[in-house]
Order: sequence, then structure tokens, then C-alpha cells
Amino acid sequence: MTYVADRVPLDRIGDRARQARPGRTALIVIAAVLFGLGWVAFRALALSWLAVAWCGSAVIEGWQSAKAARQAT
Repeated sequence: MTYVADRVPLDRIGDRARQARPGRTALIVIAAVLFGLGWVAFRALALSWLAVAWCGSAVIEGWQSAKAARQAT
């Protein structure tokens, strides 16, 4: 009977762990955080710009509607 632990490739895992470079890993983590911040900032700006444009359009529509009603009387 074989145990699950006997099937784990410990040699390959050890080799891969020895090849890891902590400096590169740290740079990748920092880059991922900065990328995420940029993505979130863009999404927030895009959504806020849409909200401002929508509100501005609503004001213009209200202004034109009030102007048309005043001219009709």
C-alpha cells in the first residue's frame, strides 16, 4: 500500500524552491499592487465621469424643458 506522501514529488518541489528569487517575487508583488491601484483608479474615474456627465445632461434637459414651458405661455 502506498501513501499519498510517497507520491509527492519532493525533489522537484525542492528544486523549484531553490530556484525562486525573492527579489523578483517582491517586484512582481509591488507591480501587481500598483497595477491594481491604477485599474481601480481608472474604473472609479470612469464611473464618476459618467455620473457627472449624466447629472449635467439632466440639468440641461431640465433647463430646456423649463425654457420651452415658459415660451409656450
